[in-house]
Amino acid sequence: MKRLFQRRSALHPSPAGMVGMYLLLGLWTCVVLFPLYWLLITSLKLPIQVDSGPFYLPWIDFQPSLHAWQYIFVDLRNDTLRPYINTIIVAAASSVLALALGATAAYALVRFTYRPRMGVVGLFIGCIVLVVIALQFGVPWPVAVAAALAVFVLLVQTIGRRFRRTLGNDDIAFWMISQRILPPVAVVIPIYILLQQVGLLDTHLALIITYVSANLPIAVWLMRDYFASIPLELEECAAIDGASRYQIFTAIVLPLSAPGLVATLLFVMVFAWNEYLLALFLSSANAQTMPLLVAAQNATRGPQWWYMSVLILIMIIPVIGMAIALERYIARGLLVGAIKG
Repeated sequence: MKRLFQRRSALHPSPAGMVGMYLLLGLWTCVVLFPLYWLLITSLKLPIQVDSGPFYLPWIDFQPSLHAWQYIFVDLRNDTLRPYINTIIVAAASSVLALALGATAAYALVRFTYRPRMGVVGLFIGCIVLVVIALQFGVPWPVAVAAALAVFVLLVQTIGRRFRRTLGNDDIAFWMISQRILPPVAVVIPIYILLQQVGLLDTHLALIITYVSANLPIAVWLMRDYFASIPLELEECAAIDGASRYQIFTAIVLPLSAPGLVATLLFVMVFAWNEYLLALFLSSANAQTMPLLVAAQNATRGPQWWYMSVLILIMIIPVIGMAIALERYIARGLLVGAIKG
């Protein structure tokens, strides 16, 4: 009885403990929300009020003004609307594509076994390098690709059979996530040159392709863990009833994975929404996004914090609204794997 009472006491803290817990949570909430509050009051200040001192309370420390909001939405209306629409188009399209490709790749890594030979993979990479070298010497790309494929098939049929060491699904998954660990600045110059050669610079398509490539490893990694938590018996029963692999994936696996899909979509969209470095190199006027517009509020007199605050607020409102609306799914999706086993 004593042990049972101790367990119940641990599960139900005393009133003093509850008060302390809520005080700590309230304090932490204030710490988390203070940057948003500071953005809001900064957007309501005049430039002289921002530079003169830390005023915290409107109508007490300073008189609020809507001059920054008027400048962004009236004077700078066209220059604000285009980057905002560009951000929505690029973030939404790249997030949906990354989730679709990542979900299918993650399901394949969970339910199928792959054993690619390291030697064959090395030969394939070598043929890609051969295509790049041939293009530098002026060889037409169809000829270079055809020649590289012929060389690849010939090498695989000859020396490729001697390679015995293979990779596994875990190796493939780790290789995918390692591409996200790689700093974007290390690959942005080759990406820039590639898109320049094909004439896609400063277009939505260039940013969408680049963002999908950057966020695809995250989608694969997160959805792989979620698919692994779905019982295999459900798919086996559906297969016995005559369902195809495609029907199992679309009618059983995806509906059961709705929390994981929503959480992954939000993660990927946040990364695409806030991307700065890739957008800086790959876009200018036509495909400019909101992070670039925020960074552009730096005149000869220094950063214009009042304009930045307005732009940041209107930039984060859609993401915050989406997170609040999908909170139930996100909480379930983030807890995947926490109760496995």
